Order: sequence, then C-alpha cells, then structure tokens
Amino acid sequence: MTSPYDIDEIFPDDTADAVRLPRRQAGNSPQDLTVTLLADYTLRTRAELPSAAIVALLAEAGVSPAGARTAISRLARRGVLQVRRHGRRSAYRLTPEAAGFLAVGGSWIASAATGAEPWDEHWTLIAFSLPQAARAQRQELRNRLRWMGYAPLYDGLWISPHDLTEKARAKFALIAPGAMTVFRARHVELGAGLDRNPVEAWDIAAIAHEYEKFLQRWRHVPAHIAAEQPPGPEAVRFRTEVMDTYRRLPILDPRLPLHLLPAGWPRQPARDLFIAVYDGLAATAQKHVRTVAATVTDGPVTDIQAHTVDDLSTGLQFTPPEPPAGRSRIRRAARPGDATGRRELPPV
Repeated sequence: MTSPYDIDEIFPDDTADAVRLPRRQAGNSPQDLTVTLLADYTLRTRAELPSAAIVALLAEAGVSPAGARTAISRLARRGVLQVRRHGRRSAYRLTPEAAGFLAVGGSWIASAATGAEPWDEHWTLIAFSLPQAARAQRQELRNRLRWMGYAPLYDGLWISPHDLTEKARAKFALIAPGAMTVFRARHVELGAGLDRNPVEAWDIAAIAHEYEKFLQRWRHVPAHIAAEQPPGPEAVRFRTEVMDTYRRLPILDPRLPLHLLPAGWPRQPARDLFIAVYDGLAATAQKHVRTVAATVTDGPVTDIQAHTVDDLSTGLQFTPPEPPAGRSRIRRAARPGDATGRRELPPV
C-alpha cells in the first residue's frame, strides 16, 4: 500500500541530470521557498532578482539573512540559479535547465484533471524483475512509476488506470530493457474475499487526509482576500506557501476515476481553493516583489511577472533574455558529477 510519505516529489523531465532541485522536506525549507519565489515571479521571463531583494523577501517569510544567503548559494551550486555580478552587487535568475524543469512540473501540478474523464475500465499492469545488483536501476524505475501515478499492487507488479504514453514507453525501454512486461486488462472479481481490489494499492485515506489538511488551512483565505486585499508582504508569503503546500497534492493523488473513490473526493475543491488563493493574490504580490526589487536595483523591474494557474496548466513559454552589455558576467553552477557532492534528485 502506497503512503503519501513514500513518494519522492520529482519533476517529469528528461533534463534531470542538468539540475538538482532541493530534496523536499517536511515544511517549507529556505531552499524550497527560494525556488518557489523565483518561479512564481520570474519563470515566464527568467528575470533576475537582486540577491538583496531575495534576502528581504525571504525575511518576510521568517528566513534569517544568513539562512537566505546559504539557500541562494546552495541553489547556485546545484545548478538551479545562475548569478550575475554588478560591481559589488549580485543578482540571480533560474538557469535554463531549472526554468524548463519547473515549467513542466508546474504544468502537471496545475493541470485540471478531475477524474471524471472517460475510462474503459482497463488497468495497466507493469511487472518487472531486476537483479539485486541493479538497485539504482530499480529505484529509478520505481520513481518514474510513482510520478506517473502507479502504485505497487504486489511486489514487482505496479498498476494504474491510465495507459502508457509513447514517451514513457521509450524511457522504460532505456531504464529496464528486457526486464518489464506490460498488460492492459479488466479486474475480475472473484468474490468471497479471494481477490484484492486494485484501488487498495493506494492509501486512499491518507491521501484524503492530506487534502483535508490543505482545505482546513486555506478555506478562509479567499474571503479575507475579497474583504480586504492583504498587504504586499502577506500576499507574497501566502502565495508562496499555498504553492508549496498544494503542489504535493497532485503528486500524491493518482488521479483515479472518481467512481473508484469515496464520495465527495476533495480533489476539485482543493484545486478550486488553490486557484482562488494563488490567482487572487497575484497582482498584489507582483507589485510588492517589484517594489522590493526596485529598492536595490538601478533599472526597471517590469520583467518581474506573476503567472496564474491557467498560465501554468497551458504551459509557460519563456524566452531567455539577452544579457546586458558591459562587464557583468554570468557564473554557471557546476553540473552533477562535478565536485559538488552526490546527486540528490533522481533523474526521471
């Protein structure tokens, strides 16, 4: 039975070897908050944020200046951020690899799948067998299956109501050539307690509990926004936190057809609440980030732009800005495999 806490939060992209996002932790770590902050206001344009502005915005979220600078430095070493020096000052933006990574992940998180889509009542079953020596290969395969919403019905037999895409088939052929067999089949009930319901591969109660925690935490915020738009620092803090908490839910939820789930499944209410908070605070939060950035930079900051959930779900298209003329230089972070330590996020 799959617990939400067993699922690595990984993004479905083939450039994982080029960037190492921070490993997700319980709560919101300074690195998580920094990534979300940059993504929320610069992903579309890959604009730069002065390091002093990042530190100031993180301070409003309760991160100490030392903790903020450490988070920025570590993200640069991971290949998530790149730095440009302007004399004694510095500014950071997402690397192309990280921006692409986050755009794909954001599209998945914000997509509008409800579980009410037509289903032919056929399950996809993937059976695989790998030797004990192929531990890394087996872990990579499991990580990809979990991201796609599969769960282990039995040891070595994973299941999903969704068919495999051509891209997934090609990737599996590279990960475990000759070690997998894929079936599409209906479930036949044997009765008398002799068979196991495929839905039992997931811990449905635990996933529902995560949804309920999200709903309890945020259900009163839309009324607060409607009655009186929160001040800028609070808007940024709320918007960052609601993204950091909601983005776990579409990963935990396997998006099973609704008729297989308990009545009143909270997927859609949670998504509606997320949109109300995230989009409802966008304008105020964008204005505040621009204001903070403007206090520590000489140029305009109009390229700092907040996007909506609909922007994410349809896929953000971004064009890397041209570097300004002058002696400023961009320092790229070391790539995985260099002397920066082991890779902490498995490729998917």
